[in-house]
Amino acid sequence: MPNEHTTGTPDQHYDVISILYHAVHGSWNYAQYIADAEQAGDEELAAFFREVADQNADRATRAKELLKNRL
Repeated sequence: MPNEHTTGTPDQHYDVISILYHAVHGSWNYAQYIADAEQAGDEELAAFFREVADQNADRATRAKELLKNRL
């Protein structure tokens, strides 16, 4: 696992950046999951994936705010 010594970035900043990256990357994946569920006619599953995508969007927004306040 990278740490401050190897990255030159304080661990807590690296951690927030990692959360942000994974939230944004997840959003890209969830768009495909939503499309797959819709194509299969499974609106309940599509709604679940939308809910998860919304939660990730909120997480990304919060991570950006926290990171901005620390840089």
